[in-house]
Amino acid sequence: MLQQIYMLVKQAAGGVSPVITTDSRNCPPNSIFFALKGEKFNGNEFASSALENGAAYVVVDEILPDMDSRYILVDDVLAALQQLALFRRKQLDIPVVGITGTNGKTTTKELIAAVLGKKYKVHYTKGNFNNHIGVPLTLLSVPDDSQIAVVEMGANHPGEIKALAEIACPTYGLITNVGKAHLEGFGSLDGVLNTKKELYDNLKKNGGKIIVNAANKLLLEALGDYADKITYTTDNIVQADVKATLVGCSPYVSFSWNNRKITTNFIGAYNLDNMLAAICFGLAFGVDENDIADAISWYTPSNNRSQLKRSGSNLIFIDAYNANPTSMAAAIENFSRIESAHKVAILGDMLELGDQSAEEHRAVVDLLKNTDIRQTIFVGDNFSAVAGDYDCICFPDTDGLIRYLQNSPISDAAVLLKGSNGIGLQRVVDLL
Repeated sequence: MLQQIYMLVKQAAGGVSPVITTDSRNCPPNSIFFALKGEKFNGNEFASSALENGAAYVVVDEILPDMDSRYILVDDVLAALQQLALFRRKQLDIPVVGITGTNGKTTTKELIAAVLGKKYKVHYTKGNFNNHIGVPLTLLSVPDDSQIAVVEMGANHPGEIKALAEIACPTYGLITNVGKAHLEGFGSLDGVLNTKKELYDNLKKNGGKIIVNAANKLLLEALGDYADKITYTTDNIVQADVKATLVGCSPYVSFSWNNRKITTNFIGAYNLDNMLAAICFGLAFGVDENDIADAISWYTPSNNRSQLKRSGSNLIFIDAYNANPTSMAAAIENFSRIESAHKVAILGDMLELGDQSAEEHRAVVDLLKNTDIRQTIFVGDNFSAVAGDYDCICFPDTDGLIRYLQNSPISDAAVLLKGSNGIGLQRVVDLL
């Protein structure tokens, strides 16, 4: 029924696929509104508003007053959204790239889209719409004239990547890496690996091509003897199809690849793996090597990920969108390479680590003791609880940090901002 209505709306719009929306305030003509439910909202309550605002149909899972032919009653709106996304995916006769991983998947997705965009019309996940709602919405928003789709997939519990891959049906895939994140849901690093590996399982089952870091033993073991792959590495000892060498990262990353020196707008040597993965996808799809290099050199990160900002006398390294033990250690180690007489690390708690939270926060404190970082400021109860005799300043929340910075401004320093998004460290950028 829903698929038939989708096609009828598309036909009525002159062959243009209808807009799928979950926001009753944003319902363009010929759109279909899905009345999703959340912990604090019930989309069914806004179905009539969606119709008033322009939706052609609304999909609901509750019987509502004055329902007419524009209401599509289903057992579960979310399940219906996912089923429609699979229907739409099967209509798309184009390659679909699936990306997951603990760190770097959003940055890598953006880089891949930039590289492939040099030759093709690419549709890709916007922002971090990478969950059980975001992936279906991404597929349903693919324009009919797209030549490649790049779909980011996130997970915080076992089985989620399997479910998303079964909707997206990727033909190419990448796991950026596997680290300790969302341990409340996964329980352990093995839990993270087994869930991310579900992308490999889907691709191997359906004969897809896999891009893999040849220096990542966990991923190679998970991949097994699967032959249809392209490998990359920055390790001179490891054999791989695509190799690059780090030239510098103070502050921006530069590297050499195929007798080219590429200077980027990224901070953090850890981003080199993300760029190499994008190079592999470019080569796999026949993008000219000069265009690949140009796309990577011009791409500028945003959204508090691997950004550099000069403010007054300070140089601010902003990586405050997310944090887990792996990415936190990488950020600190990269910051240690930066040439500066005065380094300040402002670090926020790493959230969703469950029973391992104290151990992982303590490990970060131990790591800091062996660096040249002159001043450390912790934000959050987890770091405060394990700081011990380490010479640092602790605040329970970002509000406390803001008051401190207003009274004791930082100057003539290199400043690292790193923490989970929920800590809100991005709020202090204008005070630095």
